[in-house]
Amino acid sequence: MSLYFALMLGSFFGPFFLSFDKKIQFYTYYKFLVPAILIVAIPFIIWDEIFTVWGLWGFNAEHLNGFFIGSLPIEEICFFFVVPYACVFIYEVLQGYFPLLNSEKFARYFSIVFLFLALSLAIFYSDRMYTLVACSMAAILTIFVHFVYRLKWFSRFIITFIVVQVPFFFVNGVLTGMSTENPIVWYNPSEMINVRIVTIPVEDIFYNYAMLILVFVVYNLRKKRKGLAV
Repeated sequence: MSLYFALMLGSFFGPFFLSFDKKIQFYTYYKFLVPAILIVAIPFIIWDEIFTVWGLWGFNAEHLNGFFIGSLPIEEICFFFVVPYACVFIYEVLQGYFPLLNSEKFARYFSIVFLFLALSLAIFYSDRMYTLVACSMAAILTIFVHFVYRLKWFSRFIITFIVVQVPFFFVNGVLTGMSTENPIVWYNPSEMINVRIVTIPVEDIFYNYAMLILVFVVYNLRKKRKGLAV
C-alpha cells in the first residue's frame, strides 16, 4: 500500500466509524453528502488534471500504487472524496456537540481579512497560475456566499474550516514532504509565491477553502430542500 493511499484510508475510516455516533448519526446525512461531494469533485478533478498536464504540480511514483486515471494517481482522485467527507463530518460533530460554538461577528471579520488576503495575492501575483486561480476562486466564493447571499451556515463553516486546519496540517504536511525525503506531491515554484507553512504552500489553504465551501453550498442546499435546518 502506498503512503498516499494509507493517508487517505486513515482520513476516511476515522470519521466513518464515528459516523454512527447516536448523537450525530452522521450516516443519515449521506444522501445529502454523497451527491454534494460528487458534484464538486468532478470540476476539481478536471482542474487537477489540467494543472498536472501543464506541469504546475505532479506526483512522486515512490509514494503511489501506480494506478492512474489520466495523469492523476488513484490516490489523488480519492482526495476529492475523502477530505470533504471528513470535513463535513467535523462540521456536524461541532454543530451537534458544541451548538453555541458559532459567531456571526467573528465570521464577518474573518471573511473580510480572508477576502483581503485572497484578492491581494491574486492581484499582486497574477503571473503565478496556481496563486491566481486558487486565490481568485476563494475570493469570489466568499463574496457570493457571505456578502451577497448571506447564507446562515457560513459562520459555522468558518469555525469548521479553522478547526480542520489541524488535521489538514498533518495530512497536507505529509503530502508535501514534511515526513519524507521526497514529497508525495511536488509543485512548480514558478507558478506559486513559494510561501510555505513548513512544507505546505499557502495557496493550498485557498484551494481547499474553495473546494470545501462549494461542497457545503450543495450539501446544505440539499438539506434545506428536505426541510432540515442548515
